[in-house]
Amino acid sequence: MSEIEKSLIIEPREKAGASVIWLHGLGADAHDFEPIVPELGEELRSSVRFVFPFAPYRPVTINGGMVMRAWYDISDTDLARRADEDGVRASAAILSDLVDAELQSGVSPGGIVLAGFSQGGAIALHAGLRYPQPLAGILALSSYLPLRDATRREASEANRKVPIFMAHGSQDPVVPLSTSESSREFLTGLGYVVETHTYPMPHSVCAEEVRDIRDWLSRVLIWSGSPGA
Repeated sequence: MSEIEKSLIIEPREKAGASVIWLHGLGADAHDFEPIVPELGEELRSSVRFVFPFAPYRPVTINGGMVMRAWYDISDTDLARRADEDGVRASAAILSDLVDAELQSGVSPGGIVLAGFSQGGAIALHAGLRYPQPLAGILALSSYLPLRDATRREASEANRKVPIFMAHGSQDPVVPLSTSESSREFLTGLGYVVETHTYPMPHSVCAEEVRDIRDWLSRVLIWSGSPGA
């Protein structure tokens, strides 16, 4: 069974006019953000498909080589610069295949949001900025942009104006707020428009953040048959 086939999928009550592909963080799994979907409101639940893929199992150097679900290996605390490039690119390919599956289901590229928490957010940013067709948005929670220098060369013109939502906890001991802020500054320096939110929390998600995510998703998924139409 492929990683795509393993994904947890929550279908909307009506025909899907949009899709959110949401990647979990290091050591978690596809069920991690499943409980958030009902909190996003009836409007989104009625026409948006939520796809939660499972990361492959791999040894993680920074965790003593322990095998766990991870989108890539981390060998150093300098997360933004020392992410495992091969792992990042392999997981970005998985995400691209997931996007292709949504396109085959009838959802347009402009109806797809790539989302993720921590490592998952890093993959969403990496893949989304490189995707060759305009996406609806990129949502990165408690996360950062890996492989920055490569991003300068590889970013797709099609997504130069993609809406980006970045949120972070001011008390995050796992991915420091400064890492997220540095990524935001890098992206805005390249001309991207990044909506940022900071909350008094650790490496987690809070109720206020979920409300802001709901409002942002409703804004970026506005077209015939989708929320806000």
